Amino acid sequence: MDYKSTLNLPKTDFPMQGKLPQREPEHLARWQELDLYQRLLQARADAPSFILHDGPPYANGKIHIGHAVNKVLKDIINKSRLVEGMRVPYVPGWDCHGLPIEIQVEKTQGRPGEKLSAAAFRQACRDYAAEQIEGQKADFIRLGILGDWEHPYRTMDFTAEADILRELGTLTLKGQVYRGAKPVHWCVDCGSALAEAEVEYRDRSDPSIDVGFLVEDANDLAQRLHLTRLDAEAEIVIWTTTPWTLPANQAVAVHPDYEYVLLQAGSRLLVLAADLAESALARYGHPATDPLATVRGRALEGLRLRHPFQTRSVPVILGTHVTLDAGTGCVHTAPAHGVEDYLVAQAYHLPIDSPLLGNGRYRDDLDDGLAGLSTAEANRAVPALLHERGRLVHQEKLEHSYPHCWRHKTPLLFRATPQWFISMERNELRAQALQAITQTRWIPAWGEERIADMVRKRPDWCISRQRAWGVPVALYACEQCGEPLRDAAVFERIAAAVEKGGVDAWFAGADSDFLGATQHHCAACDHSEFNKVPDILDVWFDSGSTHAFVLERRTELHSPADLYLEGADQHRGWFQSSLLESVASRGRAPYQAVLTHGFTVDGEGRKMSKSVGNVIAPQEIIDRYGADILRLWVASEDYRGEIPISDGILQRLGESYRRIRNTARYILGNTADFDPRSDALDTNALLEMDRWMLRRCAAVQQEIRTAYEQFQFHRVVQAMHNFCSIDLGGLYLDVLKDRLYTTQAQSRARRSAQTVLAKMLDALIVWMAPILSFTAEEIWQQLPWRSADSVFFACYPDFAETSDPALDGRWQRLLTLREAVNAALEPLRQEKKIGSALDAQVILHANADWQALLQPMAAELRFLLLCSDLQLRELAPGTEEIIPGLQIAVAAYDATKCPRCWHRREDIGSHAEHPEICARCAENVAGTGEMREYC
Repeated sequence: MDYKSTLNLPKTDFPMQGKLPQREPEHLARWQELDLYQRLLQARADAPSFILHDGPPYANGKIHIGHAVNKVLKDIINKSRLVEGMRVPYVPGWDCHGLPIEIQVEKTQGRPGEKLSAAAFRQACRDYAAEQIEGQKADFIRLGILGDWEHPYRTMDFTAEADILRELGTLTLKGQVYRGAKPVHWCVDCGSALAEAEVEYRDRSDPSIDVGFLVEDANDLAQRLHLTRLDAEAEIVIWTTTPWTLPANQAVAVHPDYEYVLLQAGSRLLVLAADLAESALARYGHPATDPLATVRGRALEGLRLRHPFQTRSVPVILGTHVTLDAGTGCVHTAPAHGVEDYLVAQAYHLPIDSPLLGNGRYRDDLDDGLAGLSTAEANRAVPALLHERGRLVHQEKLEHSYPHCWRHKTPLLFRATPQWFISMERNELRAQALQAITQTRWIPAWGEERIADMVRKRPDWCISRQRAWGVPVALYACEQCGEPLRDAAVFERIAAAVEKGGVDAWFAGADSDFLGATQHHCAACDHSEFNKVPDILDVWFDSGSTHAFVLERRTELHSPADLYLEGADQHRGWFQSSLLESVASRGRAPYQAVLTHGFTVDGEGRKMSKSVGNVIAPQEIIDRYGADILRLWVASEDYRGEIPISDGILQRLGESYRRIRNTARYILGNTADFDPRSDALDTNALLEMDRWMLRRCAAVQQEIRTAYEQFQFHRVVQAMHNFCSIDLGGLYLDVLKDRLYTTQAQSRARRSAQTVLAKMLDALIVWMAPILSFTAEEIWQQLPWRSADSVFFACYPDFAETSDPALDGRWQRLLTLREAVNAALEPLRQEKKIGSALDAQVILHANADWQALLQPMAAELRFLLLCSDLQLRELAPGTEEIIPGLQIAVAAYDATKCPRCWHRREDIGSHAEHPEICARCAENVAGTGEMREYC
């Protein structure tokens, strides 16, 4: 007889090989045909909602691996809420304005006014952004990201541009917006001011110089130092690493509370901070010496000094920003080129003038041979000029961190230009923002102090740019004093026009279209003439306003959002601009929680760089491995720090993926003839091991749900993999194989196992769906008992398990026994005395406690231990115990091997009709066999 035909062998069409690059597009097409996203919203119309607001990527270039990390993390979170039964609308978006798009269009069209009019140039930018969005959208969809891709938000949509201007109008009406000539980061290559988030710091070498400012009136200084007279000219010495700013010097600042000393250094009399005097003299090559006089800084206020190479004098002023970290304790003050310089200069009404132009060169009318020089040229020329005038005390090179443009990678200038600002102090914006930070959940927790520290230190927000493509600073400024016109009706007329015709409506519209027939007067000076502002809004104001034109405009969303999620650099970018705009306009944060992730590095921890050649594009990963492997990589790493990726890492993840996939395949194959609706057993009718494994599955599910809730996706992956490889592959499925294959198809023993396997598969699919979305869908479509068109309609199965400490304790001891038996068998395997454990006999010598546990299941215990014969005997006194109360003996078992179940049994031949197989198999073939209670 062909006994193989009597076995219940697995049957499934689910393939062992994933072939994800080929199969995943089929699922995408099916989801699109189903209109899956909209159907999910309809199905959960009355469910509680979860809103993750998408931070807009920039509409320029192909997506890179950082984009993939960001979008996959968002999708995992959204789908983890979806399987909890929530309604999860997700509206993806794009940032569309700004310089990078301008640069790309300039490459083919030239600057505005060259080949194209300004309006045509803006349309070319709009067309370019739209084209880039379509390319990025296709790549995001290919990653399996579920969202409203048919109706994304774009900052260049007319409604968005109009609402951005409404937000600007709201802040202007509140007095938050003002015009000033404060120093801002200025990029010569951009020809524009930059936002804080557009600045990166790089090391560079600059001349470090100490410069002597001669005291104009020696008698005045002598009196302040309580000296009768001075026998030589005295100099207050400053230290700077930006020699090019010296033509704009307006003062020298000292700290009011520091001690300053007059010292003899060769032929020179120098005034230095007492705590820095010794190090300064050593730098100049002079030995330390006793001071001739000592005085507090406040006593020097008002002392007049000669500019080191210009024919004018400057005052000594007081400033608490002066530190003793380095230098001389006397600070060169150029209000046009430093934020702290600017702030301290306000109290002394110092000029904010600078001879430096926007192209990074000095004006042509500057004296002393500096006219027309760039800052780099001036850094060489100014020290030479100081040396010629006898005012250069010391010069050396200094390596230090310096701000650079994040686009051009070129050094920036601090330069005072007329710009529009949002005040951090008016209406207590800074204080309110700091309060809102404390009311937000930050993940990881260190994000709270990171953004709070930035908000505490940040200057006023410069929101104007000198560019062509973007939302305009649609304000009218007083012709006389520069104050903005604050009129709600004017702002709404502007916004309504832009909502109808885009930003061109502002540039092309007549003043009368917006100002109306009413005569307007400046609230500050009562002047009645106003000029249209030509500047463009900072793109961070655009994206910082998305809560207004997305969360509050889209009926399926709500504000504040439940979560914002971006890279850690957005504490100084989108998280902060959104916070400030929302707090300024609404008095609260736009989010309830903020999650940040790190950045990708290669397998050796190096930053991704084209020059290094270690960049891995997501498209390449998808084409080679499939999107699910990329998604598994994102979930497997602890995203809170750097996220390494390499071919080796992806290949190892492929092994983990195959373990999960093949576990599902095994269960599918062994439940092909099972329908839970008619074949499932009640929990109390399950065999004991099955009941225990059901409890184990419930515990793993709770662990996974908690990990998803806490955004710890690597723990989800670990729990799934361990369950598949250890709990199932290493134990349960190993033990079940005999019962599933050899018992009667509809026996209680087999149906008990199938009941639990089906429940486990239902759970496993839901666990993996947020991460392995395509694979979960593929398994779902193979389920004979599936209840919906897609896995994403499914929720966590309800195990409804009650506590059973006795069952848990019993099976913990049985697992300990199983591990000990496996260890005892290993030498026999190594010596090739046995092949598998089924070639062995196990003899257990047990004390009374173990006897009480094992005796009721002695006949079936061999199935748990996977041996062919098991003997349970009394433990003799004095016997060496492998486990307390238990001694284990093993030996090769030479009984005949049953060709049907592969067990070696002494009873082969005992059944007349089936003499070739063991008695148990014969009973099952004949239809009379049944498994007992435990295994």
